[in-house]
Amino acid sequence: MIRKAALSLLAVCVAAGIALSQDKMADKAPAKGATKAGILQPGMEPTGGWATQGDIGQKADDPWSNTTRAASVDNKPVPGKSVTLTGEILDLSCYLQLGKHGDKHSSCGKKCIANGEPIGLVTKEGQVYLLMAEEHDPRRDGQVSFRKAAGDNFAKVMTVTGTETSINGVKAVYVQGYLNK
Repeated sequence: MIRKAALSLLAVCVAAGIALSQDKMADKAPAKGATKAGILQPGMEPTGGWATQGDIGQKADDPWSNTTRAASVDNKPVPGKSVTLTGEILDLSCYLQLGKHGDKHSSCGKKCIANGEPIGLVTKEGQVYLLMAEEHDPRRDGQVSFRKAAGDNFAKVMTVTGTETSINGVKAVYVQGYLNK
């Protein structure tokens, strides 16, 4: 009887040890559906391949425009730095949900951007950035043409100049130079 109880206790301990080991391994494993670093769907090539096809944005003396400074709390926007990046223009909604980008996705992506979906840039290494017009008040009031410029260059590899910020892992580039005249 004692032997059966000891064997049962040993079996329970082994099972508990296996369960704990599996839990620890699951904590270290990537989440189900997670992807490794790099560009999603690498076979979906940008229009014209990875050669730069033009420029978007203007380099400014100050990372933030006067309207952004004026709109910020105590005239202090979030810290930003001027950057120039090269990557494919895409709509973030389809890229982050489906991995879609590139020339084959151009028709859908242009519609998404035209209808307000977020604009993005993905570098050849797979870094993803949210792209927005920099000038705060004109952007808010619909007085910028950045969305049209992004749609016109959808799925193309462009050199983008703007102000980069990063908050809790979310990277954005604010692009100057698209005020409606």
